[in-house]
Amino acid sequence: MDRAAAVRPRSWRRRMVVAGAGALVATPVLALAQPAAWPARPISLIVPWPAGGQTDITMRILADLAARTLGQPIVVENRPGAAGTLVAPALKAAAPDGYTIGQLPITIYRAALQRKVPWDPLKDIAPVIQISGVTFGVVVPADTGFRSFDELLAWGRDNPGLLTVGSTGIGTTAHLAMEDVLSREGIRYIHVPYKGTADQMLAVATHTLMVGVNSNGFTPYVETGRLRLLAVFNAQRSARWPQVPTLRELGHPEAVYTSPYGIGVPAATDPAIVRKLHDAFRTALFDPRHLQELAKYEQEPDYLGTEDYVRFVQVVSARERQLLARLGLATRAE
Repeated sequence: MDRAAAVRPRSWRRRMVVAGAGALVATPVLALAQPAAWPARPISLIVPWPAGGQTDITMRILADLAARTLGQPIVVENRPGAAGTLVAPALKAAAPDGYTIGQLPITIYRAALQRKVPWDPLKDIAPVIQISGVTFGVVVPADTGFRSFDELLAWGRDNPGLLTVGSTGIGTTAHLAMEDVLSREGIRYIHVPYKGTADQMLAVATHTLMVGVNSNGFTPYVETGRLRLLAVFNAQRSARWPQVPTLRELGHPEAVYTSPYGIGVPAATDPAIVRKLHDAFRTALFDPRHLQELAKYEQEPDYLGTEDYVRFVQVVSARERQLLARLGLATRAE
């Protein structure tokens, strides 16, 4: 055997040892480069309504239940104001990593049709799951002289521009629902927007406001006798308030309004994360604890999976465009 042949095996072995050592060193580096399994830290849920209101309470319960499935806390962050639309710019600005999610009221799609906004709900937000919807009603102080909706309309006609009507904000479903009815009746009134349900209902109960139009957050006030429910915007009478007529029954066939809501994330969020969120919130949605809380406000599950929810918001946007145009409130060119 020549010297070169004798040396080659030892050099080969030396190179293998060095290569093996390099592999041992590189392996942990590669492992560290792998993304941590999601979720690896708490998730922020933006609720665009004040703390303590109907939506806030039900969303907190929903978040707590979903967190059990995901294995990480879901922390509610209230951002009230602007008719519930502050969730939209927050989601647009957030990283699409699944750690910022938001409750999506229908107003985020409507606002983009009413005025120029720095976000597009159909492009900047990815729907995950539709949760439920609400019942809207017209309430007045329990000791007011208005004992029926027709009496309220009669007073509005006799006192043009003096009727004060509150809602949860300009452009909300409550605002548009009442605007639709009163404009058809030729009644001029003063619209008073509030940030949320609790402050508006208190204003009506204390006679600061003559009329409130709100979702079923009015329920505790009606049950305790502080407010009187004159009519609801449902297609049929409410099972909880069977004695209360619908606006449709009272001669306003177009006055059927609901406001379904769901959960959304920033656009471009990993579809695998969207699926995990969907599955966790779907389980939470049908949990008896959440269903019991919804029932307090006469709500039921109105579930839509991710694909169906995406299609739904597209249809809603087209329908809202037509409604706003009819009311002369569509100010954004499409």
